[in-house]
Amino acid sequence: MPKKEKPKLAVWKFASCDGCQLSLLNCEGELLTVAGAIEIAYFAEASRDYQPGPYDLSLVEGSITTPHDAERIQEVRKQSKYLVTIGACATAGGVQALRNFKNVKEFTNIVYAHPDYIDTLANSTAIADHVKVDFELQGCPINKKQLLEVISAFLNHRQPKVATHSVCIECKQHGNPCVMVMGTPCLGPVTHAGCGALCPAYNRGCYGCYGPMETPNMESLADWLMHKGLAKEDWIRMLRTYYANAPKFKAESTKYE
Repeated sequence: MPKKEKPKLAVWKFASCDGCQLSLLNCEGELLTVAGAIEIAYFAEASRDYQPGPYDLSLVEGSITTPHDAERIQEVRKQSKYLVTIGACATAGGVQALRNFKNVKEFTNIVYAHPDYIDTLANSTAIADHVKVDFELQGCPINKKQLLEVISAFLNHRQPKVATHSVCIECKQHGNPCVMVMGTPCLGPVTHAGCGALCPAYNRGCYGCYGPMETPNMESLADWLMHKGLAKEDWIRMLRTYYANAPKFKAESTKYE
């Protein structure tokens, strides 16, 4: 009886810092189980081995920032049965999407001696702006347990079970006192859970590194913070970090310009 082939996994990098790929490598003991259940056919961060597609599942880190990458993601999509984007860059354009609010040519003229050699797009955009995406896993970096759940779900043909509530719920679960009550501006009420409320646990406001939750009430949070004395410029700055280009954060920050 012929041996059943393992599902093939590919991990792809676009414009990013590699942190979300490292989250997979940081799974340590769990990674051995994953490697035993699937064939890691392409993962340049971990191995020089390369197995051609098609692939049962592709994990994509990074945003689209160059014409070449805009073409390359089309080929990745063609080779992939399922395509999952991982991290802030792939799901919303990342920190590099701050260029979207300015003229990128001004930056290249200042930074590079020969800016005419730089072939870049005006905007940094999410993978979903270019191809069909089957699931988006938010975070900067992503939660490794959520990543393992997503991999398991797609290889077993079911929907991933990833919480969609806000960081505030995580704060309650960990018994953290609310930093907003103590006067610290915080994006926790509108930010997707997954970080374990790390910053509020150390009496710092949430920075929104897991992006907007499913149904954020941006207007309510803005009204509350400004009533407490937060300047409009600081509210814009809070929203324009890891998920500046996420539609719900972008619309809110643009409203106050």
